[in-house]
Amino acid sequence: MAEWLLPAGRIPDEEVGARLRGEIGMDRLRAAMAQPATSRLPRDHGHLGVLASSYNYLRQFAPQVLEVIEFAGGPAAAELLDAVRVLRELNATGARKVPAEAPTGFVPIRWRGYLDDAITAGDATAYRHHWELIVLLCLRDALRSGDVYVPGSRRYANPMAYLILPEAWPARRAEFCRLVDVSADASTALDRKKVDLDEALGEGNEVLADGTSPIRLDDDGNLVIPRLPAEDIPTEADELKDELTALVPFAPIASVFIELDRRTGFLDCFTHAGGAKPRSAELKRNLIAVLIAQATNLGLARTADACGIAYDTLAWTQEWYVREETLRAANLALIDYHQQLPLASAFGSGTLSSSDGQRFPTKGKSITARALSRYFAGEGVSTYTHITDQHIVYGTKVIVATDREAACVLDEILGNQADLPITEHATDTHGASLLNFALFDLCGLQLSPRIRDLGKITLYRTSPRGEVCQTYPLAGPLLARRINTQLIIENWDEMLRLAASLKYGHVTASLIVAKLSRAGRQNTLAAALKEYGALCRTVYAARYLSRPDYRRKIARQLNKGESAHALRRDIFYAHEGAIRRRHLQHQTEQAWCLTVAANAVTAWMTEYLGLAVEHMRAQGRLVDETLLTHISPAQSEPIGLVGTITVDIDAELAQLDPTGHRPLRELPVDMAIG
Repeated sequence: MAEWLLPAGRIPDEEVGARLRGEIGMDRLRAAMAQPATSRLPRDHGHLGVLASSYNYLRQFAPQVLEVIEFAGGPAAAELLDAVRVLRELNATGARKVPAEAPTGFVPIRWRGYLDDAITAGDATAYRHHWELIVLLCLRDALRSGDVYVPGSRRYANPMAYLILPEAWPARRAEFCRLVDVSADASTALDRKKVDLDEALGEGNEVLADGTSPIRLDDDGNLVIPRLPAEDIPTEADELKDELTALVPFAPIASVFIELDRRTGFLDCFTHAGGAKPRSAELKRNLIAVLIAQATNLGLARTADACGIAYDTLAWTQEWYVREETLRAANLALIDYHQQLPLASAFGSGTLSSSDGQRFPTKGKSITARALSRYFAGEGVSTYTHITDQHIVYGTKVIVATDREAACVLDEILGNQADLPITEHATDTHGASLLNFALFDLCGLQLSPRIRDLGKITLYRTSPRGEVCQTYPLAGPLLARRINTQLIIENWDEMLRLAASLKYGHVTASLIVAKLSRAGRQNTLAAALKEYGALCRTVYAARYLSRPDYRRKIARQLNKGESAHALRRDIFYAHEGAIRRRHLQHQTEQAWCLTVAANAVTAWMTEYLGLAVEHMRAQGRLVDETLLTHISPAQSEPIGLVGTITVDIDAELAQLDPTGHRPLRELPVDMAIG
């Protein structure tokens, strides 16, 4: 009231007292001061209270759902399942009051206050409403985590049922351990990790003691990690890139597809969904037009107008030939060809890859679209892509933009069919979960993320604090918690069985990681994996901080992913780059069309950049191999993406020289002189 009568800045200070006494009065002020303070918000900030307003709506269908669906679970979910049984009986009998013996031990702390308040007030109706809502919410969360499952369901099946059968596991344990170089004995495996941790801590302690490294301890003993400065790319590398790009011939996107099909036959991977043999001599022409329509986001109707091919022909071709299976096969053909190009090895060894999400806005309603104000004005989706250090994309997956990307990191690494010797994988902070650190290590891989605020994460030790601090006086105090090694030892065999199931393709990593990430504290397997992941993350963090060249390598690889995303943006230009397809299957097919087109451009550019290097060397120019590592083939400058689309295979092939390539361009006069 006083704030309304005394707006800030409008009443002189000397008039405030008189106005309070005259217009409000001391009696009203004293009465206001005597009123009890407003009660604090509940722990969940009123979330359950808001849901309670929809209680009658939930009652329209929740009883029927509980009546027809059977739920099962392990010991951790026993009390929740008892509560579901009680609720089912209440619904069947029409009783309104929750029995006094109804279980409540499963209720999270954030919702206990609602039940306590109802008991204190003696309000049985409010208690019933809140208890029922809590049962339904906890059941939902348990289904998502896998603590509760539905027998016979595909989406909500028992996650452990996907793994290698317990009776079959002993015969496969030794084979898997040899494959990933992990000991089947938990104590031996932990001893090896302790050796790795001691070595990494020794390096970190030396760096902190050196005093010349930008990574240091402040006066309070906190770790200070300055931002990694931008890589100093030699001027000669930029000049070489401009010269090589100027030599590359200009080609429309359709011509790129035609050339690469002649050398790889990737269009032959598009087979009829019904197994029929193609009867049209124009099938490849139609396939190229469909790929361009989807990859550029033009759509079939506008592409039909631009290339002169009937819309019905393009729609039939897309329906019967273009699907995720055939797109993956075509992409594999492009990857295999790119690996054989001489210049590809200059970009990287092919053993390192990275993954990151790329957001696209959507138009129209879609079950996968979500609002995310940081990236979209409205709604959008994410495509999660995996790229090698040779700039080629080997995995694409459409995910909900608000979902955690960590669940998808391992999918394409373990599930891709390309002959890629990936041993190390880089991500940003979104992929650096403790579960991923554990599963990567158990699958014989190295997770190397660039973690934001790395100095603030919790580091773990394997021995008492005093012992670690005595051995490593500078690095030791940073290790704030001790690993629960006993929990790891007790669950080691199950951890190996889970990793083997992922490695051998019994289950996708995204399904298991998503469920384990949501699992409660009672899930000992999830807890053990997180403990082991914390140990792996500590080893990685110590090495990452003590090796500047390692940090630079990870940053360089993530930048390659950004350049691949920039190329995809260039290709996906039509309709403001907004996805208009509404169903997940159609969005996935369009994402793979974009991946095939981007890889085709990358492979084509790699080949012609290699020809340009040979041309310059034939003219007596010295081209330093180290400069080539700074050149990215993921660029669209010489590629024609807009304008009239002409798909004339015979005419395009007639323009190629006897080696099957287009003649290189001449350098501009200023470059030639330079």
